[in-house]
Amino acid sequence: MATLPVFRWRLAPDGYATRRQLRAQGLRPGGQGVAAQLERPRRRRGPLVAYLYRIDLAKPVRPMTPGRWAALAKANAARRICPTCRRDAGYVIPAHLGTCVPCAYPDHSPRSS
Repeated sequence: MATLPVFRWRLAPDGYATRRQLRAQGLRPGGQGVAAQLERPRRRRGPLVAYLYRIDLAKPVRPMTPGRWAALAKANAARRICPTCRRDAGYVIPAHLGTCVPCAYPDHSPRSS
């Protein structure tokens, strides 16, 4: 098994990019494996690691179809509906609460009907 080349933080050669950098260029890894990694040393902990992909093997981002846009809108709307009171909260329901804020803290916030 071959080991990955490891570069110091900010010292990677041209031709490599992280997923976010690829996305900013309108690209995606496209099925290729990790080509290298960056390591940023930290005190008293293990290093921060970022995986790099080759830009020349990256593929263009797939365009959003009308069906994908509709599915994304439906999923985002579902995140706004409180499972307790079934109302649109007007914001994404916090995962740590599981319900809208008025349902989570009924004594502290007045409910406007």
